[in-house]
Amino acid sequence: MSKHKELIIGMFGFGVVGEGLYKVLQQTPSLKARIKKVCIKHPDKKRSAPSELFTTDKDEILNDKEINVVVEVIDDANAAFEIVKTALKNKKEAVSSSKKMIAEHLQELLDLQQKTGRSFLYESSACASIPVIRNLEEYYDNDLLHSIRAYCNGSTNFILTKMFDENLGFKEALLLAQQLGFAESNPKLDVEGFDAVNKWTLLLNHAYGIVTSPDTILFNGIQNVTKSDAAVAKSRGQQIKLVAQAKKLVLGGVGAFVLPQFVTAESPLAFVKNEYNGVVIESGFADQQFFYGKGAGSFPTASAVLSDISALRYGYKYEYKKLYHHTPHVINDDIYLKVYVSFNQLSDIPKEDFEWIEQWHAQEDRKYLSGVIALKKLKEGSWWKENGTSLILEPDPIIENIEERRLKKKSLELAGLH
Repeated sequence: MSKHKELIIGMFGFGVVGEGLYKVLQQTPSLKARIKKVCIKHPDKKRSAPSELFTTDKDEILNDKEINVVVEVIDDANAAFEIVKTALKNKKEAVSSSKKMIAEHLQELLDLQQKTGRSFLYESSACASIPVIRNLEEYYDNDLLHSIRAYCNGSTNFILTKMFDENLGFKEALLLAQQLGFAESNPKLDVEGFDAVNKWTLLLNHAYGIVTSPDTILFNGIQNVTKSDAAVAKSRGQQIKLVAQAKKLVLGGVGAFVLPQFVTAESPLAFVKNEYNGVVIESGFADQQFFYGKGAGSFPTASAVLSDISALRYGYKYEYKKLYHHTPHVINDDIYLKVYVSFNQLSDIPKEDFEWIEQWHAQEDRKYLSGVIALKKLKEGSWWKENGTSLILEPDPIIENIEERRLKKKSLELAGLH
């Protein structure tokens, strides 16, 4: 798209993000972009824009030859896919904030972009106001990208912050998040980790060229984190956060998962509170780089959508360099994780699944252990999500060479040092 060409936008959705974008565009006349039509579901709802802007007929946008950019900011993943697919086929550029839709249809969307030659941008779908996709695309070579760790869900970070800083229980903190608009009335997608793993599916592609679906990645949310877990973290001088992470392995491939984790006070991520997101990228020569910004809300998300619209003026496309111009990495599940598990009944824990158990603690109301378990064992079972059981990763959780660790542990035990 020529940079001199005016962007004529057809938008789907006028909720928190859509309305935010409408207001932001009014304040940025230099962008030479205007919204011609907005498709909505409920025409009788009162809105802060002229009524002639709205339609309930999607074809009024998708078949309008003057409209050259389609922006979708709706919460229906199936409808969002149809919108984006039709827009690209109709030779329109597309911008989306639907991480669920993109994660579930990643290969089809990659194929469509190749086939149509059109641009499909979705910066707002990963970490709201943080430009992490663009940075992974443009700045980091995957041969040098050692690891990436992130809090990419503002709702769970808000809840955990309140549990720590104000000593609230999970349910109280969730209710507060809902009252302030940081969590949905049905919070399952956020608190059980679905939202974060969808975002992680996208970022694995831009970081390492991995094309996968959310159901192949080990994940959980924070729904079983208890006040007693928070007390253990505090006694260690640590916090508990929902951390999405990927690490290039010495053995080959990438270890990737989204799970609650103990975070040390020294970690840059310890600084990230409330509805903010944070990303730490570690590379061969740049060491650690830390990105921080709001992960929820109308204007932070709208600002990322605006950034994508702005990039279209210059014909910007994702090149998917790690996928098309490198040898893509693959996910390697052949690793072991250092974990802390708290539970109510010993009978709920399959002790035989652990490589070894470092510590047992049995208190009246809650018991817990620290040990090492294969990632594949966690994928095979769901005991660690059930019966109020809480599994939390240790700060540096990945063990690759388990044989070496077994021998070292055995020699320590023989020497009476363990």
